[in-house]
Amino acid sequence: MYQKEYTDSVMDGMVIARLESHGHGFEVIVEADAVEDIREGKEKNILDRLPEETIFKDARKGERASDETVKEVFENEDMASIVRKIVTTGQVQLTTEQRRQMMEDKRKQVIAQIARDAMNPQTKTPHPPQRIELAMKEANVHIDPFKPVNVQVVEVVELLRPLLPISFEKIKMAVKVAATDYGRCYGDIKSFGKITREEWQPDGSWVGIVEIPGGVQTDFMSKLGEKTKGTAETKIIK
Repeated sequence: MYQKEYTDSVMDGMVIARLESHGHGFEVIVEADAVEDIREGKEKNILDRLPEETIFKDARKGERASDETVKEVFENEDMASIVRKIVTTGQVQLTTEQRRQMMEDKRKQVIAQIARDAMNPQTKTPHPPQRIELAMKEANVHIDPFKPVNVQVVEVVELLRPLLPISFEKIKMAVKVAATDYGRCYGDIKSFGKITREEWQPDGSWVGIVEIPGGVQTDFMSKLGEKTKGTAETKIIK
């Protein structure tokens, strides 16, 4: 029987998930960036994330597990269900380069989310990404390539607290834009946070109260300034 060997070049962007059960080993090849979604139950079309719909005994060598063994151990023949179990309960094997790249990508995502959602409670201003990155290095933060970003953000922030004054407070901003700018600005305002109050003024201008993450206030004001050519008015409400 022909067996396709999976070399490093063929495996680019793919990982092997392996599950040991009942004295047998089962492996599937899956797209690396699909692992987290599968484990969280977000990936609905699992089979679309496989290079081939095969349960292997040894994926690298292309050795397939027998249908009889697969059916006996997993007690069903539904490929998507079997793949989900292997990926969620098994071990994901990464090459050194894959692990390095995935950890770097996840690290950047963690930094970006902290910079967006957190701020310095003493000054009510955001922490620049570079400051967060330096603090993470000082705190010897370990990034898990598969753990969800939002979970790791909570863990990382706890490690950073001794080094940085940091909180996830939201701030309220009063915003005023001219009627002629309303259409081009409203979508951006909603994308930054939650509009808790809004009304039209006698002069035709729009006024709203917007609740936003503390870390985005600089970007928020910059975006409004760009869209209104500097005519938008903003004020932090204490």
